[in-house]
Amino acid sequence: MGVLDKLGVGIGWRPEIDLTVERLPGVDFVEVVAENLHVEHLPESILLLRERGVPVLPHAVSLSLGSADPVEPDRVEHLGAVAEALGAPLVSDHVCFVRAGGLDSGHLMPVPRTRDALDVLVANVKTAQANLPVPLALENIAALLEWPDGELTEGQFLAELVERTDCHLLIDVANLHANALNLGTDPNRFLDEIPLERLAYVHVAGGVEHNGVYHDTHAHAVRPEVLELLGELRSRVDPPGVLLERDDNYPSDTELAGELAAIRGVLARHA
Repeated sequence: MGVLDKLGVGIGWRPEIDLTVERLPGVDFVEVVAENLHVEHLPESILLLRERGVPVLPHAVSLSLGSADPVEPDRVEHLGAVAEALGAPLVSDHVCFVRAGGLDSGHLMPVPRTRDALDVLVANVKTAQANLPVPLALENIAALLEWPDGELTEGQFLAELVERTDCHLLIDVANLHANALNLGTDPNRFLDEIPLERLAYVHVAGGVEHNGVYHDTHAHAVRPEVLELLGELRSRVDPPGVLLERDDNYPSDTELAGELAAIRGVLARHA
């Protein structure tokens, strides 16, 4: 399977909903959190999906590619081993850092959008790519702050990252919505500035707003505004895949199937 072959519509596999994912109609591919898997003891549900021919894509959360600290080889090695065990066409992580000065934030932290920070990110991405068996896609994150003295917009930052590393992009439209509300960014400008031809696939997720702050929870239903952004993206490019993320407060199978159907509907309407 080529990295940009049609993936379709998928859902994030989690152990709490393993049986749900197995029986949901129309799940074309799934994504797994790479750090939660052990190559020697893959979950039976994942093995069953692979036997059915469902692509399983490893998604990492701990490479910390935006950190000034060197990339930790063991983390890259594990991600590559998971990819090989699953026969995955690509792997992904985030444009962020999670560690600095020996401390772990426990959260995905935004990278300063300066050229110096971009140089560090590019070097770390190239190191990871050189030690991975498959291509790497990188995801835009939701943030509650922007570092001062930024020299590039997020779209420009990602465009230069792609140009210098030849990585793919994993675009999270829920994160675009979060940043628009919390930081005042312009999702349409973002979509104008990024190289959509390098799009690997798309994330869609739910969230909730409290006291004027939008929280990207992955524990609530997908908001109409997020589906509208998916439609805006689809009007510009046919994404190879779109994946629904859900990490907590899992709803019924019927509700999850309804969210997948809503994603398919948006893709069809904006074709």
